[in-house]
Amino acid sequence: MLTEVQEQAPRQMAPGTIAATKVEYYQIPLAEVLSDARHGDHTHFELLVFRIRCSDGLEGVGYTYTGGRGGRAIYSLLKDDIQPLLEGRDSSEIAAIWEDIQSHLHYVGRGGLLSFAVSAVDIALWDLRCKRLNLPLWKVAGGAGNTTKCYAGGIDLNFSESKLLDNISGYLSRGFNAVKIKVGKEDYREDVARVEAVRQLIGDDVTFMVDANYSMTIEQAVRFGRAVDHCAITWFEEPTIPDDYTGYGRIADAINIPLAMGENLHTVHEFTYAIAQAKLGFLQPDASNIGGVTGWLKVAELAYAYNLPVCSHGMHELHVSLMASQPHAGYLEVHSFPIDEYTTRPIVLENGRAQASNEPGTGVTFDETLLRPHLVMHT
Repeated sequence: MLTEVQEQAPRQMAPGTIAATKVEYYQIPLAEVLSDARHGDHTHFELLVFRIRCSDGLEGVGYTYTGGRGGRAIYSLLKDDIQPLLEGRDSSEIAAIWEDIQSHLHYVGRGGLLSFAVSAVDIALWDLRCKRLNLPLWKVAGGAGNTTKCYAGGIDLNFSESKLLDNISGYLSRGFNAVKIKVGKEDYREDVARVEAVRQLIGDDVTFMVDANYSMTIEQAVRFGRAVDHCAITWFEEPTIPDDYTGYGRIADAINIPLAMGENLHTVHEFTYAIAQAKLGFLQPDASNIGGVTGWLKVAELAYAYNLPVCSHGMHELHVSLMASQPHAGYLEVHSFPIDEYTTRPIVLENGRAQASNEPGTGVTFDETLLRPHLVMHT
C-alpha cells in the first residue's frame, strides 16, 4: 500500500484527482543464470513499481522491468521528472497524461528509458480506470475473450543440450503446448542441432519458435533459417538488429519461416516502419517499454489494420489480459523472468491456454511480503 503521501490532498479535490505517488526499485535474483546471444548472463531482473493514490483513497499500481541494467535511471526519471507532473491531475485523463509526459521529456528521452518510465505510470492509471469501472482489464481493453494462446519462452542459450531438453520437458509437463528456445551460438551448426533435438523431443504437434536476440548478420540469419526449414518453426524472432527494417525484409524474402520482433521497438512510430518495411509475420509489443497499456493497444490496432497477429514479450501476468482482449491475438510469451511469482496470482493455464484475471484492475497484485526483501530504494 502507498504509505508516504507527498502532500495532503485538498478537500475540494474530485475523487479521481491524483493526490500522491510513490516509486519503488527492486533487484530480484534469478534462481539460476540465464543467457542469450546478445545480453549475456542474466543473474537478476530489476522491477520498478509505481503507485498512484487518488484523493478518495483508491490506488492504482503500475510497473516496468529490465533485464538487470538501467533500472536506476528509470527510477530517476520517475522520481525527478515525472512525479512532479502528476499531482493534481485527473487520473481518468490517461491519453492526455501519456502525451504530456512524452512531450515534456521528448528531447532527451524519445523511446528508450522514457518509454519504460511512461509504461509504469500508464499501467497504474489503467489499474485505476478498471477498478473504478469494477471490471477486469481484459474487458476494458477490448473484451474479445478471457483466455489466450501462449508459449513458454526460455532464456537457455547457456544450457547444455541435455539440460535444454530437460527444460523443454518441464514446460510440457506444466501444460504448455508451445515453446521457444534461444539461438545464436558461434557455430550455427550447434544451433541447428539443438533445434532438431527439440523438435524430435516435442513431436510434430507442439508449436516451436526460435529467438536470436538480434545477434546475427543478415547472411547468418538466412543461412540458419534455411538450415532449420525442415523443423516446422512458427517464427524466427529478432534475427538481426531491430533498427534494420529493410534487412528484415531481405531475410523474410530469403527464407520460409515468418519473422517476429517488437520487444526493442519503444515507440508506436517504430512499429509503423517495421510493418511497412520488415515483412514481419508477428508483432511483439511489450507494455513495459512501449508506453504501457496505452502504447500496447496502439500497436495492437496497427496489427489489426494490417492483418497481423499481435503477440507479447515479457510480463505475462499483465499481458495475459491484453492478449485475451484482442480478436487477432497470436501468442502470449510466458517469460523466464518470473515477475508473476511475486504476485498473488501466478500464471494460470487450462488446456494449454493462459487465463486472464477477472478481478477489477490489471489483475496484477504484488505480494508485499515476497517483494520487500528485494527493495533497494523508494520515494
